[in-house]
Amino acid sequence: MRYLHTMVRVRNLEDSLDFWVNKMGLIETRRIDNEPGRFTLVFLAAPEDEAAARADKAPLVELTYNWDPEDYGTARNFGHLAYEVDDIYATCARLMEAGVTINRPPRDGRMAFVRSPDLISIELLQKGAAQAPAEPWSSMKNTGVW
Repeated sequence: MRYLHTMVRVRNLEDSLDFWVNKMGLIETRRIDNEPGRFTLVFLAAPEDEAAARADKAPLVELTYNWDPEDYGTARNFGHLAYEVDDIYATCARLMEAGVTINRPPRDGRMAFVRSPDLISIELLQKGAAQAPAEPWSSMKNTGVW
């Protein structure tokens, strides 16, 4: 058995790709437009997984865009996706500068949560040991839910 991908339904493909590619930094590795089924699938890989993903050897995020509108609710029942990052503080700062709300700031230097435009929770984890607590993160309050 091999883990292949996690599928998330998206409401607006352009907004979702802006978040996942431009803000989170994932790379589109494949796209399928299915006219009879009226949907588009976009497969995304983390930068360190790109080569393996293109060789069909790494787990991916699959964005599923159904051409006909549907109500997916708040997506809170999904749980979350998790990504390891080189610098939790720099990653959160970059995301904030791009307009992303940090729902659970990295007060502990180890973990943060953000949400995609489709309300998918994303956990960001510091690679290796936690960084020393630092401002503005240490005193930043939670925003919303994750």
